[in-house]
Order: sequence, then C-alpha cells, then structure tokens
Amino acid sequence: AFAIYLNASAVQMGWLMAIPQLFGALCQVLSAWLGNYLPRKPLVVMTARLQTGVVAGLSLLALTRAENSVPWLIALAVLYFSCINFIQPQWRAWMGSVVPQRRRGAFFASRTRLTMMASLLVFLGGGGLLSLSQRFELVWLGFALLFAVAATGRGYSSHFLAQMVDPDPDPHPASRKGFWQSIVQLRASLSDKTFRDYSLFVAGMQGVVAISAPFFAVYMLRDLGFSYLQYSVNAIASILTQFLLLHFWGRFSDRFGNRLVMQISSVLIPLMPLLWLFSTDYVYLLWVQVLSGFVWSGFSLSTANYLYDIRPHRSDFAVYAAMQSALSASAVFVGAILGGLIASKAPGVVEALPFLHDIHSPLYLVFFASFLLRALIAAWFVPRAVEPHIRRRPQLLQLIFRISRFNAISGVSLDWLSVTRRADRHEPPKDEDAPKE
Repeated sequence: AFAIYLNASAVQMGWLMAIPQLFGALCQVLSAWLGNYLPRKPLVVMTARLQTGVVAGLSLLALTRAENSVPWLIALAVLYFSCINFIQPQWRAWMGSVVPQRRRGAFFASRTRLTMMASLLVFLGGGGLLSLSQRFELVWLGFALLFAVAATGRGYSSHFLAQMVDPDPDPHPASRKGFWQSIVQLRASLSDKTFRDYSLFVAGMQGVVAISAPFFAVYMLRDLGFSYLQYSVNAIASILTQFLLLHFWGRFSDRFGNRLVMQISSVLIPLMPLLWLFSTDYVYLLWVQVLSGFVWSGFSLSTANYLYDIRPHRSDFAVYAAMQSALSASAVFVGAILGGLIASKAPGVVEALPFLHDIHSPLYLVFFASFLLRALIAAWFVPRAVEPHIRRRPQLLQLIFRISRFNAISGVSLDWLSVTRRADRHEPPKDEDAPKE
C-alpha cells in the first residue's frame, strides 16, 4: 500500500516483491550456517536492532516525501526481509533451548494465537488510520505514524530480547558437521524424483503466483478505489480464514494423506486470480478472499508436511526448509519481475486489441497470465505426486510451529519449531526425528 501511495510503477512493484524475497531467503541460509560458529543471542539482538532502524527509516521516508522514494523503499524492504529471515533460524534454536520440551506445544500454540490476534487488530487499526488520514489528505502522516509505532514496538522487543538468557550460548562443533551433512544430503536428494518434483512444483507455483501477487493491492486501491480500511478488511478475510482452517486441514491430511490435500489445493489455486475477473463488487471479492484462504491454508500445511516426509531420515529439517525457501525465492524473483513487465505492457495490449476495450482494468491480463501458468504447473505436478512412505510423524497438535509471515494472496508461511510424537499418558514426550538445534 505504501508503494502505491508513492506512485510506484508496475515494474517497480515487481521489484519490490522480487528483490527482498530473494535476499531474505539467502540470509536464512546464511544464518543457518553462521549459527554453527557464532553465539545466537548476539546475532538475534543485533539483527533485531538493525530491523528497528529499518522500520524507523520507513517512517522517515514517509515524512520526507522525496521524489526518489521508491528506490529507497525497495532498499529498506531488502534490509527488512533480510533481518526477518536472518533471525528466524537462530530464534527457533534459542526458543527450543528456553522452552521445556513438554511445554513447547502449549507455549507456541498460545503464542501463535496471541500474535495472530494482535497482528489482525493492528492490520485493521492501520487500515482505519490510513482511511482517516486519507480523508484529511494526510496519508503521508498516516504511514509515518504507522511505521513509527512499528519501530517503537520492535525497539522494545529488541530490549527484552537482550534481557533474555540463552541457556546454551556456545555453538556446538558437532552441529557444523550436521549442517554440511544435510547440505550434502540435499544435493543427493535432488536425484530423487519425488523430492525433485516436489521442489520444482513448490518453487514453480510460488513463482507464478508472484506474477500477480503485487498487483491485487494496485487493483483494489487504484482501479477499484477501495479505501485503506476496505483493503485491510479484504486482506484480513483471507488471512483469518487461513489461520482458522489450519487445524481442519491438519486433521484432513492426517486421515487422507498430504498428497490428496496438495492435489486439491493445486487444482483450486489457479482459479483464485480468475475469480477476480468476474465482478468488482466488494462483498463478492470478500468471499473470493475467504475461498483463497481456504485453499492456501491447505497448500501451506500439506507442502510443509510433505517436505518433512520425503526428506532423508534424521537430517536437519531446518536446513531443508531453508534451502527450499531459497529455491522458491529464486522463482518468486523471476515471477515478480515477469509480472511487472506484463503489467507495464498491459495498457498497450488492451489499447491495441478492440475486444479488450471493455475490461475494467489492464491488470486483468496479469491475473489471467498467472491463472494460465498456475494451471500448467498444477497439471504437470498432480499426476506425478506420490504418497511417500510416512515416517512416524505426530498429529497436527504435536507439530510445533508458528506463523512467521502471512499474506492475503500467497498464503501463510509456517516456521516449524519442533516435532514430537504423541506420548502415552504415563510417558513423557520425546522428540521424534526432531530438527537438530
């Protein structure tokens, strides 16, 4: 929304999604490696403080209203996503040491619920503040206040992180061997058809989704004239649906398998951008977002579970997830750049083809291109998907995860923290093939 306010071009919107995602994924891999050699607490605290400065920089950018603001926005977004992804592996390992194993499930479940509720309230409040500032033609001030509040909150978070104790402050030399062993296993696994097909499918789907993802906000705010509050509610409809249905999809996949969930969601995902072409009615688009949340919730959970099942036994799941994230980010980079190019050429194409003159927005061409490519990816993968041998894996409630990021268009990002098997009521819980911290 801030980029749209700054009048970012279609190509710049593509860059804004592509470049930060790529750098962020690379930083996650870098962090997983550095964590084997450097203490994790200083890494987390220093990066959190840097992130505070980045968000404060966004507030300053809104206040200055400089003519070259978009390049600065892209640079700050690169730093912001790099910080988020760099912290993630170290924070996961740190919390794994701080929180007793028997309480991890309850602790992180409560934390996820509180974080999600707070995030949605902030999302809604931010939309209301921007709509109010828009009424008084002070949108720049609304964005500046939002970023200032976010920077203040992150600053307090950094302070409290610095006060925490790391019970296992020194990296273990043995973990270095485990990291490189997982890298070697990852390279070897690419020769396995199931893992290779899965990796190409997830990366390819994320890439073609990125073609249209940056432009739904442009379509709602510029072409449909939605207020910032209406835009926020539209996004919340998808995000909240994703969160609420994770439990349903977890139970469904436990009973029928992850392959079926992946196949169902893969068939439905291509339809999501197509549904935006049929009506501009606000209520209709809310229901489209609810359906989108239903589909993306199943996709996010099943693909993460599928990766857990097909990776080599006892390998570091965090490394595999980081590498898969890097591969997907590379595809997102290409897709977002391609989407920006299509969006920049779309007005000329509409003008040149008379049968397109009646469409509501040239961005329909971007949505339709994403639909076609999503359908091709799904058609390629669905016949190839196999149900892997299921290693002893917990039910959904024994999978300990947090929602690290969420997006109304491309789904929630699940950060897996630990896995435990269902224990007998008289037996203490044990890790079952848990990621090595």
